[in-house]
Amino acid sequence: MSAFLQSGRQLILASSSKVRARLLEAAGLAFTVQPPGLDEHVMRQAVGGSTGALSPQDIAEVLARAKAEAVSELVRDAFVIGADQVLAFGGRILSKPDNMEAARKELLDLSGKSHSLHSAVALATNGGTVWAHSESSTLVMRELTPQFIGRYLAAAGEEVLSSVGAYQLEGLGIQLFEKIDGDYFSILGLPLLPLLDALRREGAIEG
Repeated sequence: MSAFLQSGRQLILASSSKVRARLLEAAGLAFTVQPPGLDEHVMRQAVGGSTGALSPQDIAEVLARAKAEAVSELVRDAFVIGADQVLAFGGRILSKPDNMEAARKELLDLSGKSHSLHSAVALATNGGTVWAHSESSTLVMRELTPQFIGRYLAAAGEEVLSSVGAYQLEGLGIQLFEKIDGDYFSILGLPLLPLLDALRREGAIEG
C-alpha cells in the first residue's frame, strides 16, 4: 500500500539497494527505482583521495548528493532520493568487498574492534539537491574466529558483497556484533526518519 505519496510528483530511489527499497516500501511510499549508473569506486577515489581533505561523513553526503542529482537531471520533475554509506576503520575507508575472500579479510580485520559507519541521504529535484542529511554510528564486533566467519559467509551468501563491511544487520549479520550505538535505519543505509520529515516538508508525501 502506498497511502502516503501525493499525486503529481514522481518519487525515485536512485539506488539498487534492496534494503533501501524495502525500507521505503514498508513506510508506505510509492516509488520507482533508477540506479544512477555512476562508478562508485571512481567516485570514492575522486572525493576521498589520499589527502583526507574530507571526513568520512562528508564523503558519504557528497556521494549521496551526486547520485540523487544524476538521476534528477534525467527526470527533472521528480523527487529523487540518493544515499551512500562509508565505513571508517583504523584511518581507512573500507569499500564493499569485491568477492567472498575480500569479505573474509574485512571481517577478520574488524573482529573484536570498533568502527564507525556514516550514512547519508539526499533529496534532489530539477537537477539540484534540496536537502541532505548524514548520521554516524559506532559498531563493535565480537571476537570472531576464522571458522565462525567461514560459516557466516557460507550461510549469508554473496548478498553480503552488497554491504560495506560484509555484514547485513537486518539478517545474520546481527550475530557478528557485541555493541551498536546508532540509529537502526541509518545502519541499514537510509536515515529514514529525517528523510520522511524532509519529504513531508517538500510536499512529496502527505503531512
